Amino acid sequence: MKVVAIVGSIRKDSYNLKLAQYIQDRYKDRFDLEILSLRGLPIYDQDIENEPSEEVKQFKAKVADADAVLWVTPEYNGTIPGVLGNAIDWLSRVDRVMNGKPSWIVGASMGALGTVKAQLHLREILFSLGISSPLLPGNEVYVGSVHEKIDASGNLTHEPTASFLDSVVNNFVAWVGSLSR
Repeated sequence: MKVVAIVGSIRKDSYNLKLAQYIQDRYKDRFDLEILSLRGLPIYDQDIENEPSEEVKQFKAKVADADAVLWVTPEYNGTIPGVLGNAIDWLSRVDRVMNGKPSWIVGASMGALGTVKAQLHLREILFSLGISSPLLPGNEVYVGSVHEKIDASGNLTHEPTASFLDSVVNNFVAWVGSLSR
């Protein structure tokens, strides 16, 4: 199974990027995960949506080619980051490459509740008309106090969180497999 990860933080030492890289490494025998960068994606502009930049074309092509999308979101001011909203704007216009594509959401923050509010907003966005991406219910991953659970090398050291992530990955892989039958 081919999955792309869209990380809503462009900070080089982002905990959410580290979480995506951990998932990429830990589950490499379950699926091929490519982490897409949002750093070079221009601001969405309806005036150029029919003739987007090469960065936008490549980004949309990778999402279109994937079997599923892993959204990895921090929480900024109680919602998703602007770079993530911008990426969604590009994906929701013209050819709407997300329609019907299965999604999975994870997120990490230094706060106790993880990214509960951001993920709630992201779910609503993913169900919108331009995106229409199904989500596996009951498999939310909120990594709170992430600075105490990921070491400097990006390894998830909190065993209960790692075990829970294992079960969610199993559920997600089975669910995506059932959708393709």
